[in-house]
Amino acid sequence: MKLTKQHAFTKEEIAIVFDGQIRNFIHQTALFFVIPTKKLNFRQVLSLKSMRRLFTYFFAIAFLWSSSLFSQEIPTNDAFTFGEELNFEVSYGWLNLADAKLQINKRSHTQNNRPHYKIDVFGKTKGAATIFGRVNDNWGTYLDTNTIHPSVFYQHIEEGKYRKHEKVSFDQKNKKALVEVFEKDNRTLKSVKEYDLPGQIQDIVSGFYYLRTLDLENLEPGETVLIRGFFDKEIYNIKLIYEGIERIDTEIGEKETYIFSPQIPKNKLFRGDYPVKIWVTKDQNKIPVKIKANLFLGSLNFDIINAKGLRNN
Repeated sequence: MKLTKQHAFTKEEIAIVFDGQIRNFIHQTALFFVIPTKKLNFRQVLSLKSMRRLFTYFFAIAFLWSSSLFSQEIPTNDAFTFGEELNFEVSYGWLNLADAKLQINKRSHTQNNRPHYKIDVFGKTKGAATIFGRVNDNWGTYLDTNTIHPSVFYQHIEEGKYRKHEKVSFDQKNKKALVEVFEKDNRTLKSVKEYDLPGQIQDIVSGFYYLRTLDLENLEPGETVLIRGFFDKEIYNIKLIYEGIERIDTEIGEKETYIFSPQIPKNKLFRGDYPVKIWVTKDQNKIPVKIKANLFLGSLNFDIINAKGLRNN
């Protein structure tokens, strides 16, 4: 759809924008419409990220937390254990878009002759959101139980007709990452390429669990944590700003939380200088209970709905 009228929003136009943001959150298509106005160039503003980009980027912000602020070489894990499961509901305003789950397998898995946590993140559309295209995504990591660094990362992306299957094998000692990309059938190897790493690194799943092993008690408001991770063949370096402590109500009870805001490059998808906030419980478990992103119109929310198998009760 293309409208060329130059004026302030009408209710009908707002509805179109709302629908377009949902479609771009859910589906793979790059651009559904263009609506120029006096205040904003909608051609730029509404060329929103696809579901693959937005959902993945959101998880990257939330879970890719590898910090140079802390000097622990081998962290002590008192925060999580085998069998933990965290479930979230993803919503846009009043519309429930998807369910998300973070799950640690109940048993140890061996990689490179060492015990590992097998951790999976699942994202799946539900209800009315499936009208715009079904999404069933899975990101996973094998996390060394001793070093809390990943040995293997994998992703299986199913969004409409789009498919992506990838495996990354990390050589943390020699600072290398071997990326294997598979065809849509997830059997035929499509490409293999090795990448240099700047040092020990996290993936978008393992980074969050690494953060949970660190001592956050001494952080002062305004301090920054450096995010460094490897994803989609790129090194990510993002500053995470600590804002302080807040007590909030959640589906699993009232929780005192740490608040973080990632510094995000300027773009037309998010609104404001620090559009995303993450609430992490101020207890031994350090689990995320809420994530909120202010979009161009409205906000996207991840809210915890239940937590099972926590290490500390």
